[in-house]
Amino acid sequence: MRQICARVIGSVIIGVFLFVYPSFAASRQIDNPVVEIVKNFSSAVVNIDVEAVQRRSASPLPFNDPIFKHFFGDDFKEFSRSVPMKGRGSGFIVSKDGQILTNNHVVAGAEKITVTLSDGKIYPAEVLGRDPTFDLAVIKVKPDNDLTVLSLGDSDTIDVGEWVVAIGNPYGLEHTVTVGVISAKNRSIHAQDVNFDGFLQTDAAINPGNSGGPLIDMDGKVVGINTAILPYAQGLGFAIPVNMAKQIMNDLVSYGKVKRGWLGISVQNLNKEFAEAYGVKEEAGVIVGDVFKDSSAERAGLQRGDVITEVSGEKVKDVQWFVNKIRSFSPGASVTLKVIRSGSNLSLTAKLAERPDTEDGDSPSQNSENAFEKIGLTVAKLTPDIARRYKIENKDSIVVVGVAQGSPAQYAGVREGDLILEANGKKLTSSSALGSIIKSDSKSVVFLIERDGKTFFTSISIE
Repeated sequence: MRQICARVIGSVIIGVFLFVYPSFAASRQIDNPVVEIVKNFSSAVVNIDVEAVQRRSASPLPFNDPIFKHFFGDDFKEFSRSVPMKGRGSGFIVSKDGQILTNNHVVAGAEKITVTLSDGKIYPAEVLGRDPTFDLAVIKVKPDNDLTVLSLGDSDTIDVGEWVVAIGNPYGLEHTVTVGVISAKNRSIHAQDVNFDGFLQTDAAINPGNSGGPLIDMDGKVVGINTAILPYAQGLGFAIPVNMAKQIMNDLVSYGKVKRGWLGISVQNLNKEFAEAYGVKEEAGVIVGDVFKDSSAERAGLQRGDVITEVSGEKVKDVQWFVNKIRSFSPGASVTLKVIRSGSNLSLTAKLAERPDTEDGDSPSQNSENAFEKIGLTVAKLTPDIARRYKIENKDSIVVVGVAQGSPAQYAGVREGDLILEANGKKLTSSSALGSIIKSDSKSVVFLIERDGKTFFTSISIE
């Protein structure tokens, strides 16, 4: 009798479990929005393979050294060989006809781009436009049918602590899903080839190959484009806010570049010595150096030596912030500048022009305000005050007033007080000239430097 009862009870328990479990499992999946996001939108995430060819020296002699080339030219090209290079990244579809948003560094320099969809279909892709400044690019495939599209959300309204999903191809492992939260907003990263203000920080795992993939909120909308990691840390990934991408995507598609506002000045960071000498109480700002002729700045009344502390009501943090802020405005936009001049506060309004073209889409290495900063140098026009500080003759030159620790310039032996006379064989009379001298594919720059009355050449890497 006990055995019969036990069997009956067991059968009842199993029956109840079999009846309840499917409902429980279904309920659990419905309550988990990540499952729905992956089901509905992962097909909009693509794998991007790129191929490029680089020339490398086939000899141990320094034929590719910039200083060697400065004296001997390009007569030794036969000693180099072409080496195929491959890379991989991610992207996501933003239009049914095949427009894909990704990082600029994923496709920059690529001679061949191949896109693999989630269903395994492979298409060649072309670049519609690239923006090295904010590391964004739009590429295009020609699909057989309409594609699944990811909607763009609002990165300004997302809060720290909100859950997000990253989908990409880390280490070539296609359509990998990771989950985390927004750890912080408006992060600034200035290291190696990453030079950006305004990142979203997340602890969702982002690894090599995730670059260009989407960071998605719980509503299934993109709030960021996964871009950077810190290799020496865990749980630190960074994404470009999608609102920034919204501002420039149309320009990339329509013009192949971003049409940015241009003020027409060269600037440097406000330092303690300048602030004390000129009676400036502000702790942060940028000092106006050159004011370009017939520029928006000249028409607005800006002068050399002015200290700009606010742009349209926002406090200026440093040179990088200022440059990015001006670039974020469209040509024709009016900006209000809070300026300190000879101890007096002024408010000036400038109507921005369109930024002149550069060889590589206005990349930081081509920008006059950023070219020196990228290699770790802070420079200034040589003034009588600076000449007395460094005990050098006052002449029409650029003087080094700061060298960043661990920077390419420091490794090259550049010191404070050095005079930079030439860059790549061209006379350098203003800090704004370097951007136009460095070519888009340059990997180094050769300076002619004067120190203690003697001159010498030095090569500095800009990679």
